Amino acid sequence: YVGFANLPNQVHRKSVKKGFEFTLMVVGESGLGKSTLINSLFLTDLYPERVIPGAAEKIERTVQIEASTVEIEERGVKLRLTVVDTPGYGDAINSQDCFSTIIAYIDDQFERYLHDESGLNRRHIVDNRVHCCFYFISPLGHGMKPLDVQFMKAIHNKVNVVPVIAKADTLTLKERERLKRRILDEIDEHGIKIYHLPDAESDEDEDFKEQTRILKASVPFAVVGSNQQIEAKGKKVRGRLYPWGVVEVENPEHNDFLKLRTMLMKGAETEEVDKDMILMEKEAEVSFQNDVPLQNHSLELSTIKLNFEVQFVYRTDVCKLLRRMQQMIAKMQAQMQKQGDGDTDSV
Repeated sequence: YVGFANLPNQVHRKSVKKGFEFTLMVVGESGLGKSTLINSLFLTDLYPERVIPGAAEKIERTVQIEASTVEIEERGVKLRLTVVDTPGYGDAINSQDCFSTIIAYIDDQFERYLHDESGLNRRHIVDNRVHCCFYFISPLGHGMKPLDVQFMKAIHNKVNVVPVIAKADTLTLKERERLKRRILDEIDEHGIKIYHLPDAESDEDEDFKEQTRILKASVPFAVVGSNQQIEAKGKKVRGRLYPWGVVEVENPEHNDFLKLRTMLMKGAETEEVDKDMILMEKEAEVSFQNDVPLQNHSLELSTIKLNFEVQFVYRTDVCKLLRRMQQMIAKMQAQMQKQGDGDTDSV
């Protein structure tokens, strides 16, 4: 008996003691129920002092970034949840460049984390990189708007994008399925890369495989949010009360709220890997932009090879990747030649 069988328990205890960090960005037009859905997902009130602006204030309002952090504890496990809201998105008459602030914020978080990772004291690094982005699509249209397409194409290489149909209780079941198919067709047509759950392993049980299949088939998620407790069929449920009946938030027959929450928890590990891969790609770009000298050729070559593999995952344009590789190799050769000439002169 060696003892390495206890390694999973040690990792579990260490993770529970340290806690977890999760950063979720919500983007969408005003009035789609973004704040209500987030409060419903995590059973907390992230915006206790929020003031809703009037119509006159929205005219001159620009896109802002509001990050709210709350500590949540469930059965001894602590979660540091950061929700990044984007008030003002899509409210202006001309919304052509309204998402530049959002993209700059995402890039800034990667740059800040890369700077902290490169420092000497890496013990208490706060990771504010965006894990996932919920993009809310209006249920009132016949698919996605041009602004939806432009934003998702600008952000899909930087963060995991999950399309969400807001206020699904305004649609019938047939209208909901028709809108889902229309949105998926437009996503494929424009080459937008959204987050997909990985396929279940072959050795998983049948229930897990069926759950994964149902989650993958539910994209985009049509959801309803509510923080009110109402009585339905003799029990208290969270939902919305209408003259014709009750819409239960956590009823899978009424909307995809439970599926969205399950996907968010199941995909946390994959999202962690994805953002680390994006960070390595950005680290390679920063190194070559700043002409970092090659002190250890073997180590740098292995790192460059790894970053090339990362870039291959994220760049589908093979020709562009090859040109970039050729430029990097040429720069390496020039640096090595320059160092060789300097050694010759010193001799």
